[in-house]
Amino acid sequence: MQKYTMISRDVEDQYINLHPIQRGGVLTVEAQKVLMKYGDGYSMCDFCFEGRVDRIEKPPVREFLEDLARFLEMDEVRVTPGSRTAMFITLKSMTNPGDTVVLDSLAHYSTYIAAEVAGLRVREVPHQGYPEFTLDLEGYRTVIQAVQKETGKNPALLILTHVDYNYGNVNDLTRVGTIAEEFGIPYVVNGAYSIGVMPVSGKDTKADFLIASGHKSMAASGPIGVLATLHKWSEKLFSKSTIQGDWSGREFGNKESLFLGCSPCHGAPLATLMASFPTVIERVEHWSDEVKKARFFVDEMEKIEGVKALGKQPKDHTLVQFESESFHQASQQYTKKGYFLYSELKKKGIMGLHIGMTKHFKVNIFGLSWEQVRYVAQTFQEIAQAHSIQVREK
Repeated sequence: MQKYTMISRDVEDQYINLHPIQRGGVLTVEAQKVLMKYGDGYSMCDFCFEGRVDRIEKPPVREFLEDLARFLEMDEVRVTPGSRTAMFITLKSMTNPGDTVVLDSLAHYSTYIAAEVAGLRVREVPHQGYPEFTLDLEGYRTVIQAVQKETGKNPALLILTHVDYNYGNVNDLTRVGTIAEEFGIPYVVNGAYSIGVMPVSGKDTKADFLIASGHKSMAASGPIGVLATLHKWSEKLFSKSTIQGDWSGREFGNKESLFLGCSPCHGAPLATLMASFPTVIERVEHWSDEVKKARFFVDEMEKIEGVKALGKQPKDHTLVQFESESFHQASQQYTKKGYFLYSELKKKGIMGLHIGMTKHFKVNIFGLSWEQVRYVAQTFQEIAQAHSIQVREK
């Protein structure tokens, strides 16, 4: 049993971490400091007088959520145990079973499952396939019209993933927001890979709902998500409990039903989200620098024979999937084929690639210094040369 008391992790201390879903969630120094103080369960609730975490005044959770709403240019915000929960709450509150929702065909799997559990039908907007997998955003209009013809009414919601988790493609939120406005359909933006690392404005994009991930992109420990909306949807989204015990007569009228009364973000996840918030506000202003590093990195990687970045080019995001036939062929010479790139990179102080991935792999370089980005690119090139893979000089 003692093995459970000795778990450890040295990725951030000893290695450069390229893990595609971890870069935006690396804790700030400030978040690391509050982590110990708020590590205990329910530690956020010392001075909770209303039975709701969003109403707590000490520490200033209520004020923080108001500031977060202003940052997102939305009206109201709640925290949830992950962005997938925020998506489910949105779908459940804004639809009826049997309704149709329109979503992009690169949406996260949890969006599909949230729709499934809510009893909804999904209609997809296609992408253009290999190698860029670009969404035809005008396809939303086409799919809406198809749903109208089929059902005699509008889809209940339009859902767009701002940045998809496979290729890091950045979609034009305002373009789909304009279509949603034209048809009078509420518009849901999944910003799990964008809000907190790049500028996103609910007002500018015409979003009715913004969904974010604290542990993916806002330098918070997990799990914690963010759900932001406009005043006109608050009553539906944050509906109060109406149940009454038949014998006891107990009621819970202060509790928000779809949050099961109070969102379970009572300690470290919320505390770190708050502590990192000033840094998050500042760092989104430097997104263009992150994009420059991503484009440099792609250019350097594509000097390696058989390596190609997938998704829209030039890159507009730091999450990149590479196709790497040459590394895959090199891996076939090893007994543990899938460990080839993972092991070679680990020797050089680099972690984050999924074990087993050589033919395709994803990385994220958000927050790395220029020196680190150059080192990572150089390391990939050196591994290639060591295994007789050609590397172009220019």
